[in-house]
Amino acid sequence: MADITSIVSLYLLWKRERRQNARRRFWVHETIRSRTELGEFHRLLQELRLDGERFQRYLRLTPAQFDDLLARIGARISWLDTNYRRSISASERLSICLRYLATGDSYRTIANSFRVGISTVSSIVPDVATAIWDSLVEEFMAVPSTDEWRSIAGRFEEGWNFPLCCGALDGKHVVIKAPAHSGSQFYNYKGTFSLVLLAVVDAEYCFRVIDVGGYGRTSDGGILANSAFGAALQSGTLQLPADLPLPGADHRGPQPHVFVADEAFPLRKNLMRPFPGRNLARERRVFNYRLSQARMVVENAFGILSSQWRVYRRAFEVNVEVAEKCVKATCILHNFMRRTTPPSALRGNIPVGEVDPLPGLRRVAANNSAREAIRIREAFKSYFSAEGTVPWQDNV
Repeated sequence: MADITSIVSLYLLWKRERRQNARRRFWVHETIRSRTELGEFHRLLQELRLDGERFQRYLRLTPAQFDDLLARIGARISWLDTNYRRSISASERLSICLRYLATGDSYRTIANSFRVGISTVSSIVPDVATAIWDSLVEEFMAVPSTDEWRSIAGRFEEGWNFPLCCGALDGKHVVIKAPAHSGSQFYNYKGTFSLVLLAVVDAEYCFRVIDVGGYGRTSDGGILANSAFGAALQSGTLQLPADLPLPGADHRGPQPHVFVADEAFPLRKNLMRPFPGRNLARERRVFNYRLSQARMVVENAFGILSSQWRVYRRAFEVNVEVAEKCVKATCILHNFMRRTTPPSALRGNIPVGEVDPLPGLRRVAANNSAREAIRIREAFKSYFSAEGTVPWQDNV
């Protein structure tokens, strides 16, 4: 009986080792072996290079922009070949990351299309996204200097009829898969899990300052208070230009340069928000309209961002750290594309005077505003109904 038990045990052990050896028989799966012959990068993308418009729809960048970006980050994402296998080229790694951001498809779908491993995609996406941010941030999203803030204010006055405005501020909820053991930290008022992208946008729809990673449950005002931008705004270290009189209204005295935001943010000396309520006096309604018109640039920028990068159209099925890296990469790519694309080819520009007013305040938040902030808002309010009036504001 003992001999039979030993024989059965040896047989089972032999079967188990045979199954393990069968699973390890291939170093690379057969579908991945044919990557250089049938993978999307080696076949489809090379064909799309012959048609710039189709190439741009596929990766969101023109062939020239792709090559420019590759030259900037290639050294950061290149890997050396080994004695066992050839590394994936920097160009292919960049294509994989851009395709993920452009579609929001799962890692498995991207892996099957490019004929690489799922784990390979999961390492390429955050690595390349980080390289994109690190390589472009100094040129395309450095914190503006005093002269740059002054230039931004000039464009807001010229294009959006809001003088002394250095940017529009708002937050965007980026939907993510519920992180493990996170409780309700990322659960927002919309009923989804999200992290918050807080952004300051200039008059040309470019992101000037961003803060990524705030908990979805936190209000926009709370996100601002906890951000580096909010701290700099509160302490006065943003290097904003000196106070100036409003155009044609020297008698009102010098006014500070401001940012415009919706009613979710607090009223401060350098941060203007609408007057709360619906049944408002004419001057207050005019101020709210003019502020809403200027603030629409940040809403438009978010719309352009999510239209270009469809990863925002569905929940990020990655961990929070990777999601943050992807959000930062798409924001810097947004600026890169807008500044390297001819103005005539840009989409998302809205002619002045054709911006609809907001359909009403979304929520009224109580806040204890400083007297100085109230005085400044009153000065802008009076100005927009007197020296700074525009022909269409009463019709709207």
